[in-house]
Amino acid sequence: MGYPRKLTRRFRAFDNFAISFTIINIISGIFSSFGFGMNAGGPRILIFGWIGVSIMVLFVGAAMGEIASAYPTSGALYFSAGKLAKRHQGAWSWYTGWLNFVGQVGGTAATNFAAATFIQAFIAMQWPSYEPTAQQTVGITAAILLLQALANTYTVRLVALVNRISVWWLLIGMVVIVSALALVPDHHQPSFAMHFVNNTGFTHAIYGGMLGLLVTSWTFTGFDGSFHMSEETVKATVNAPRGIMRAITYSAITGLILMLALVYAIRDYGHAASAEAPPVQILVDALGQSTAKFLLLIVIGAMLFCGLANMTSNTRQIFAFSRDGAMPGSRWWHSVSARTRTPVKAVWLAAACPLVLVLPGWWSHTAFTAVVSVNVVGLFLAYAVPIFLRLRLDDFQAGPWNLGRYGKPVAAVAVAWILISNVLFMLPQASPITPASFNYAPIALAVVLVIATVWWFATARRRFQGPVSYGRPDEVAAMDLI
Repeated sequence: MGYPRKLTRRFRAFDNFAISFTIINIISGIFSSFGFGMNAGGPRILIFGWIGVSIMVLFVGAAMGEIASAYPTSGALYFSAGKLAKRHQGAWSWYTGWLNFVGQVGGTAATNFAAATFIQAFIAMQWPSYEPTAQQTVGITAAILLLQALANTYTVRLVALVNRISVWWLLIGMVVIVSALALVPDHHQPSFAMHFVNNTGFTHAIYGGMLGLLVTSWTFTGFDGSFHMSEETVKATVNAPRGIMRAITYSAITGLILMLALVYAIRDYGHAASAEAPPVQILVDALGQSTAKFLLLIVIGAMLFCGLANMTSNTRQIFAFSRDGAMPGSRWWHSVSARTRTPVKAVWLAAACPLVLVLPGWWSHTAFTAVVSVNVVGLFLAYAVPIFLRLRLDDFQAGPWNLGRYGKPVAAVAVAWILISNVLFMLPQASPITPASFNYAPIALAVVLVIATVWWFATARRRFQGPVSYGRPDEVAAMDLI
């Protein structure tokens, strides 16, 4: 790919799969957004929407996997966009990289903020006199980011080990939660599977149901983590795309099982749907306070693992983007520690940026939501760009893992789904529309694009021409790990 090797290849096939599986994180995703789905479509959309959206995301993953096999670098999306573009390679690469960066930072911030919220919910259940505040949530989030940065500072082997543990935490945790919901309650509500609810405030049921699809779309983000870890993965041209596909497939299956367990365990639908944390209320109603608190610890652990993996992926994107001189202070962010062989400075930038996004939550939860709402939109637009550019090519040089003659049709379906889901993410999600309920995603996305555009025309277009090459293969090999 034209770069000297500075990162060590310590990620095996399972490790590469583990990082995307952990970032998708069905426990974290479902528990964070289940309440929204209960009011936007209800169980019918939660269950059948999960199946349908999972299939669409598999198309996106397959199209991305084919590109990952051809361009296995830490730069991932922005690198491949620059290589696949017929013209204006620098501009395509620039916008993709910044959308990816902002999306990943927003994902780390949102996941850890959710973990802090659930931690406070657990404390309040344990000690009823405790009253959660926005300031405490921000403080806990900052502490989580600090611990995750420390973990990412050390060797790649430690990160790989933690991600392996996280896979088993998710799988065993899912089995424990599902088993408890299936075996402990004396009765279930299978009829709820076809229950449709529209409490969004909009009169059109179809629109309310389509908004419910966002629950699954929100969960299935971050599988580009396998792509970003390519330079640290053995046999990356095969193991990176396999990691993407396995993460999506296993998440789709296990997530559906967890979704069914939660739906069937609902006792009083209206009471649970109106609760501050609906899935927690379902656990309390079905299993009792003590068991619910134990299961809540599993959920919190899953969220913490998710945030850690998010930061790892974000660090590698920062490292690669800086290597090509696309970020302020690039010389700092792409340096690698001689002792740990990790981009330590990029780690701390990946921790500081989410903290900046979280700080508005000290004063206003609406302000925080406005900042992190670009997470999913930014990420999926960054996914769409290289897939769209690959779709335009008739001479795409595929890697060992490829889709053959199905490459273009799969890419076309992937781009179409990304456009549809992004429109849903930017539409109003509650009525009446007030400053508190307004969907700030379009504004947040517009701000990012305006800043990137001004920056591009002001200075970047003269100094950034896309991914750079450090020399011929023999020259680059001589620089490896120097």
